[in-house]
Amino acid sequence: MIRLDPATASFSAPPSVPAWAITSAGTVSDTDAAFRAGAALASLDTLARTQASWAGAWRQRLALKCAAASMRLAGRAEDEAALRDAWHLRPAGAAPGPAGTIFGAWRQLAGQPPVASADRLEKIVDQLGLHWDGAALADLCTEIENLAGLQRPAPFAAAAIAAHVVAVRPNCELFAWWLADLVLAHSLRWPRSLPLLMAQAFGPAFRPDAGGKRIRPGEKGFERAVCVALVQAAAESCRLAAELSRRAERLIAIAPKLRAKGAGDVIQRLLDDDVVSGSLTTKNLSRFAARRLFERLQQLEAVRELSGRTTFRLFGL
Repeated sequence: MIRLDPATASFSAPPSVPAWAITSAGTVSDTDAAFRAGAALASLDTLARTQASWAGAWRQRLALKCAAASMRLAGRAEDEAALRDAWHLRPAGAAPGPAGTIFGAWRQLAGQPPVASADRLEKIVDQLGLHWDGAALADLCTEIENLAGLQRPAPFAAAAIAAHVVAVRPNCELFAWWLADLVLAHSLRWPRSLPLLMAQAFGPAFRPDAGGKRIRPGEKGFERAVCVALVQAAAESCRLAAELSRRAERLIAIAPKLRAKGAGDVIQRLLDDDVVSGSLTTKNLSRFAARRLFERLQQLEAVRELSGRTTFRLFGL
């Protein structure tokens, strides 16, 4: 029988951002934007600290959304489907390619504590296809610690580090957004960072005038735009958590019906990641057995096939 840790199998409804914080008529003031961002982050705070069974899948799906948005800044055309393929269908030990490597940077953000070190940042800028020297990265770590010492409200600390990066290296905006989420999580003392802001960078929060010029880090109105973007990001993240919570409940409920050896490992992977390859093999599961298991899970409406293909299939909550 498949057993999961009861401490992580709670199905209480995830919180949601108050409707009054999301809806607004016209352009909000700086004060109002900051107040709404505080309310949104308060709702998100519980989720950011959750140890729910589906938390890994939730974080990695947020990483996918930010990675897809970052393709535009990187001058690439890959969408979510292409990024999934690049990461999850590559041969064992093979590089995921340039787009997949950028995706890996967002996955790392979602999977590790929000701590900045020169070594970690050096690996990230390399994954993002950028170049910084070691001394500059050490200075950047010092800047992050200085921001933490100032105890600025988290949205403003995130905006400040993004503005600092772009001021120093205008061609490194992608890195600025990555660091903004790390500093946000660090300021809020979250155990893991949540990829949030990059997914909003080309949205209405940073284009207050429809069709107008996008507000970039450090430009006039950027702090207010970050606050507005965080409201939208938090609302979307809470809705995603509610959806995944329901799907995880279904998956865990049918677990006792599965008799395949290795089924428990597959279920855990589905809870921990965005998708799992339908051709997965483990020490207890052959490729043929995996295919039958995923077909069974589909019949029980416990997983979805997310590639839209009949071969090289990807399954997730």
